[in-house]
Amino acid sequence: MNVKIADVMATQVITAQPHHTIAHVRELMKSNGIHALPIAGPEGEAVGIITTFDLAEAKSETTPVGQVMTEHVYTIPQYNDVHHAARLMRNHKVHHVVVTHEKQIVGILSSFDLLQLVENHRFVAKPGPTPKKQGPKRD
Repeated sequence: MNVKIADVMATQVITAQPHHTIAHVRELMKSNGIHALPIAGPEGEAVGIITTFDLAEAKSETTPVGQVMTEHVYTIPQYNDVHHAARLMRNHKVHHVVVTHEKQIVGILSSFDLLQLVENHRFVAKPGPTPKKQGPKRD
Protein backbone atom coordinates (compact mmCIF):
# COMPACT_ATOMS: atom_id res chain seq x y z
CA MET A 1 0.00 0.00 0.00
CA ASN A 2 1.38 3.41 -0.95
CA VAL A 3 0.56 5.70 1.92
CA LYS A 4 1.21 9.35 1.16
CA ILE A 5 2.69 11.80 3.63
CA ALA A 6 -0.48 13.91 3.38
CA ASP A 7 -2.42 10.92 4.78
CA VAL A 8 -0.50 10.81 8.07
CA MET A 9 1.01 14.27 8.67
CA ALA A 10 -0.29 16.75 11.22
CA THR A 11 -2.13 19.36 9.17
CA GLN A 12 -2.90 21.77 12.00
CA VAL A 13 0.74 22.81 12.10
CA ILE A 14 1.65 25.60 14.47
CA THR A 15 4.53 27.78 13.35
CA ALA A 16 6.62 30.54 14.85
CA GLN A 17 8.73 33.27 13.33
CA PRO A 18 12.43 33.93 13.98
CA HIS A 19 11.70 37.03 16.09
CA HIS A 20 9.41 35.17 18.53
CA THR A 21 10.95 34.61 21.94
CA ILE A 22 11.90 31.35 23.60
CA ALA A 23 9.19 32.00 26.21
CA HIS A 24 6.51 32.38 23.51
CA VAL A 25 7.56 29.22 21.68
CA ARG A 26 7.89 27.24 24.91
CA GLU A 27 4.31 28.19 25.83
CA LEU A 28 3.03 27.26 22.35
CA MET A 29 4.67 23.85 22.59
CA LYS A 30 3.46 23.22 26.13
CA SER A 31 -0.14 24.30 25.54
CA ASN A 32 -0.41 22.25 22.33
CA GLY A 33 1.48 19.18 23.54
CA ILE A 34 4.02 19.27 20.71
CA HIS A 35 7.78 18.78 20.57
CA ALA A 36 8.75 20.70 17.43
CA LEU A 37 7.71 23.87 15.63
CA PRO A 38 8.62 24.91 12.11
CA ILE A 39 9.96 28.45 11.90
CA ALA A 40 8.32 30.25 9.00
CA GLY A 41 9.77 33.00 6.85
CA PRO A 42 7.86 35.96 5.41
CA GLU A 43 6.42 33.90 2.53
CA GLY A 44 5.37 30.96 4.71
CA GLU A 45 8.45 28.94 3.78
CA ALA A 46 10.39 26.87 6.31
CA VAL A 47 13.51 28.73 7.46
CA GLY A 48 14.19 26.54 10.48
CA ILE A 49 12.79 24.26 13.14
CA ILE A 50 12.90 24.40 16.91
CA THR A 51 12.51 21.38 19.16
CA THR A 52 12.29 20.78 22.88
CA PHE A 53 15.96 19.80 22.69
CA ASP A 54 16.83 23.26 21.32
CA LEU A 55 14.77 24.91 24.07
CA ALA A 56 16.60 22.95 26.76
CA GLU A 57 19.84 24.61 25.65
CA ALA A 58 18.40 28.14 25.50
CA LYS A 59 19.91 30.54 28.00
CA SER A 60 17.27 33.26 28.24
CA GLU A 61 13.49 33.28 27.83
CA THR A 62 13.77 36.57 25.91
CA THR A 63 16.14 35.16 23.28
CA PRO A 64 14.63 35.16 19.77
CA VAL A 65 14.14 31.60 18.47
CA GLY A 66 16.03 32.59 15.34
CA GLN A 67 19.20 32.45 17.44
CA VAL A 68 18.71 28.89 18.70
CA MET A 69 16.67 27.18 15.96
CA THR A 70 18.12 24.57 13.66
CA GLU A 71 18.51 26.43 10.38
CA HIS A 72 18.98 23.35 8.23
CA VAL A 73 15.42 22.07 8.24
CA TYR A 74 14.51 18.94 6.29
CA THR A 75 11.40 19.34 4.15
CA ILE A 76 9.46 16.87 2.06
CA PRO A 77 6.55 17.34 -0.37
CA GLN A 78 3.15 16.21 0.90
CA TYR A 79 2.51 13.95 -2.11
CA ASN A 80 5.58 11.73 -1.52
CA ASP A 81 5.20 8.20 -0.17
CA VAL A 82 5.89 7.79 3.54
CA HIS A 83 8.90 5.57 2.88
CA HIS A 84 10.70 8.65 1.48
CA ALA A 85 10.13 10.47 4.77
CA ALA A 86 11.21 7.44 6.80
CA ARG A 87 14.46 7.19 4.82
CA LEU A 88 15.11 10.93 5.17
CA MET A 89 14.54 10.82 8.92
CA ARG A 90 16.67 7.71 9.41
CA ASN A 91 19.55 8.90 7.23
CA HIS A 92 19.73 12.31 8.91
CA LYS A 93 18.80 11.11 12.41
CA VAL A 94 15.88 13.54 12.85
CA HIS A 95 12.46 12.95 14.39
CA HIS A 96 10.54 15.65 12.53
CA VAL A 97 10.33 16.81 8.92
CA VAL A 98 8.40 19.79 7.67
CA VAL A 99 5.88 18.96 4.97
CA THR A 100 5.58 21.45 2.11
CA HIS A 101 3.53 22.21 -0.97
CA GLU A 102 5.19 24.58 -3.43
CA LYS A 103 7.65 25.60 -0.67
CA GLN A 104 4.82 26.55 1.73
CA ILE A 105 4.55 24.80 5.11
CA VAL A 106 1.43 22.61 5.08
CA GLY A 107 2.21 20.11 7.82
CA ILE A 108 4.73 18.34 9.98
CA LEU A 109 5.56 14.66 10.19
CA SER A 110 7.12 13.00 13.22
CA SER A 111 8.64 9.59 13.76
CA PHE A 112 5.62 8.86 15.96
CA ASP A 113 3.33 9.41 12.95
CA LEU A 114 5.30 6.77 11.06
CA LEU A 115 5.18 4.35 13.99
CA GLN A 116 1.41 4.75 14.08
CA LEU A 117 1.26 3.33 10.54
CA VAL A 118 2.90 0.14 11.75
CA GLU A 119 0.72 0.03 14.86
CA ASN A 120 -2.45 0.38 12.77
CA HIS A 121 -1.24 -2.25 10.27
CA ARG A 122 -1.43 0.26 7.41
CA PHE A 123 2.16 -0.38 6.46
CA VAL A 124 3.66 -3.84 6.26
CA ALA A 125 7.36 -4.43 5.90
CA LYS A 126 8.42 -6.29 2.78
CA PRO A 127 10.47 -9.45 3.19
CA GLY A 128 14.20 -8.92 3.00
CA PRO A 129 16.29 -9.90 -0.01
CA THR A 130 16.98 -13.58 -0.61
CA PRO A 131 20.53 -14.49 0.42
CA LYS A 132 22.93 -15.29 -2.41
CA LYS A 133 23.88 -18.90 -2.88
CA GLN A 134 27.57 -19.56 -2.47
CA GLY A 135 28.99 -21.12 -5.60
CA PRO A 136 32.18 -23.13 -5.85
CA LYS A 137 35.37 -21.20 -5.15
CA ARG A 138 37.52 -20.28 -8.09
CA ASP A 139 41.28 -20.07 -7.96
